[in-house]
Amino acid sequence: MPKLALSMIVRDAASTLGACLNSAKDVVDELVIADTGSNDATPDIAREYGAQVLRIPWDNDFASARNQALAAVTADWVLSLDADERLDPESVSLIPALLGTSSVAGYLVTIRNYVMSLEDRIWDRPATPNNSKWADAQFYPAYVEHENVRLFRRDPRIRFVGRVHESVGPSIEDSGLTLGRAPFLIHHFGLAADQETRARKNIFYRELGRQKILEMPNSPQAYLELGMVELDNFGNVAEALQHFERAYKLNPKLGVAWFFAGLAHFKLGEHRESLRCLKKAQKQGHLTSFVAETIGDAHYNLGEFPQSVRAYKQAIESARDSLLLESKLGLAIVRTGGVEAGLERIRNAVHRQPHQPELHDRLILSFVWLGRTTDAAAAAEDKLRSVRLPHPNDFLRAAALWANLAEWKRSAAMLHVGSVIYPNNGVLKQALAEVAAQAGVHVSEVLEKLTAEVQLTT
Repeated sequence: MPKLALSMIVRDAASTLGACLNSAKDVVDELVIADTGSNDATPDIAREYGAQVLRIPWDNDFASARNQALAAVTADWVLSLDADERLDPESVSLIPALLGTSSVAGYLVTIRNYVMSLEDRIWDRPATPNNSKWADAQFYPAYVEHENVRLFRRDPRIRFVGRVHESVGPSIEDSGLTLGRAPFLIHHFGLAADQETRARKNIFYRELGRQKILEMPNSPQAYLELGMVELDNFGNVAEALQHFERAYKLNPKLGVAWFFAGLAHFKLGEHRESLRCLKKAQKQGHLTSFVAETIGDAHYNLGEFPQSVRAYKQAIESARDSLLLESKLGLAIVRTGGVEAGLERIRNAVHRQPHQPELHDRLILSFVWLGRTTDAAAAAEDKLRSVRLPHPNDFLRAAALWANLAEWKRSAAMLHVGSVIYPNNGVLKQALAEVAAQAGVHVSEVLEKLTAEVQLTT
């Protein structure tokens, strides 16, 4: 029976490494962990699981570090994981059969990246509502999947490539070896890390991306990757656009570069230029739902609602379970005059995913545009009841809509609950004082009763 090694590089991963190793311990025969300079208990945790721990210097090159760990492996096959990842529980029964296939040198594995909103994406991949029954994943509302080669033979021709966004995939393909597709999942929790951790990683990856461009000045992929860091992680849209333009000039057939150039133009409010680039992306075969959705968004912002309806319908054809798309389509249909048909689509999306704030927002927006203030206020209040943690602005909007109807006591109740949840928010407190005065009530004596009457909870 072929042997399997788990090969990893780690640093200051004490909070997650144990769970990662525990998920793989029943399927691997060897553990090789390269530590690049931990200041916590990471090496000790690795040794508790029987790992061979290597101390290697960090030189700002992920591929180099992974290849040093790979050199210490003696097993026939290699599994590559990061400390903030875990093997799916079903992997233990699925992986052994894959190791016995003589014609395959490596396997693309689906990586499920958990995120905190349906609006989140990884590159051009949209989020999917999380319906996992696995207890460790149920906290997260959505995930985005991508593939990477994570299971591969130990072979001198197979090495990691790339200072950042490293993979063994290119070396397998360049060697003329065969890639298969694995039937198991890897769960990744790093994208849902706290804001400070993400910010630190973003700065780090930006610097590595800049170094990669200096080393590979003619690589469209390197420019594309750095553009994504600037766009998604730093919001430097104009700078990101320059990288995307450089990428598609180096390779005019790189549809994904045309797409992100179109997305950057869209974010800059340049909707006509956005449409030009997006159509180029489609011409180069980049026919994802996100391309069609962005085309729909550009037409919508230009007031071209029939065209936006057509684009959203095209997007839904390849993302039929996307309730975000369904709600966008509903809003566009409302703007074309199909009021009840459009509202029905948005209501259906809200009913199916009541915890998703973006769906509520489109229903509220529709009612506001239609001048149906009572319906808009009721929808805004329903959002407060339904989503897991409403934003302070959600309470302010609900209160403002009720205030526009002179429903001062109900408006005050919205603000009171918001102030309880966000006790340090001065805007909510000031608004509450003003609305309570209009309502003719004393905040400390009456609002608790009013809050109970409208059935909002903290």
